[in-house]
Amino acid sequence: MFRIGAFSKLTRVSVRMLRYYDDAGLLTPAVIDKFTGYRMYTTDQIPVLQKICLLRDMGFNVTEIGAVMECWESSSVTEYLEDKKRQLLDSIRLEQQRIQKIEIAMRDFKESTIETHHNVTIKSVPGCKILSLRKTVADYYCEGRLWEQLYAFVREEQVKLRPGINNLAIYHNGGITEDGVDIEVGVMVEREGADKGGFCFRETEPVEDMACIMVYGPYENIGLSYHAFACWMEEHRQYEIAGPSRQICHIGSWDESDSQKFLTEVQTPVRRILTLTP
Repeated sequence: MFRIGAFSKLTRVSVRMLRYYDDAGLLTPAVIDKFTGYRMYTTDQIPVLQKICLLRDMGFNVTEIGAVMECWESSSVTEYLEDKKRQLLDSIRLEQQRIQKIEIAMRDFKESTIETHHNVTIKSVPGCKILSLRKTVADYYCEGRLWEQLYAFVREEQVKLRPGINNLAIYHNGGITEDGVDIEVGVMVEREGADKGGFCFRETEPVEDMACIMVYGPYENIGLSYHAFACWMEEHRQYEIAGPSRQICHIGSWDESDSQKFLTEVQTPVRRILTLTP
């Protein structure tokens, strides 16, 4: 058996972290000497510690590590790993978008156009499984009530959502008409279920060319992005609009109190016009 200091040197895990794992219930000493209080570890505990360190390096927190360790010998462990993989991929995508925004902002600073801050990029967007609620409402301010109804249904039916950024709003009639605004709010799900009371499971169509604008700040700024998109379309006449616009909220009121830090992605499907007339 090894005292905690010797075990720390043997495993290259600090004494502080060993004490932390003990407090968290992940790795308790094999024996605590009742006279000296020394924490004693055995070589049999090294594989357990190695698993803890592996999961930590994968990005699992202490609570998650405990859950994964409990099912290490079962097939459930792969579900935890897949979930973590999806979370990390979502994080990578978000960080890549932030890097892109920084690069655009740096360019705009040099060109003294930082205040516009609405840059259009074209990307491919895959289809996804969603649970959605679609209604025609009086105006855009009513959208919040649709989200409240959707998330209440998710809680009641215990719908399993896809980890990471999973919200999507689709504006089907492109604006306010005499009948109102046709809005579909949706959340991305792991698997489809049974439709119920206006709530529908479906799969969105993939879009080969999606024109995207990242909008920073309060939701009121979103309107300016549509003006920027109209100007972009005027300059890029090889494209035409090919479907209803969408919005994805990357950072919103649920996880950030400062509205200046909100981040919304406005998406509009486009397609190339085969022949351009001069």
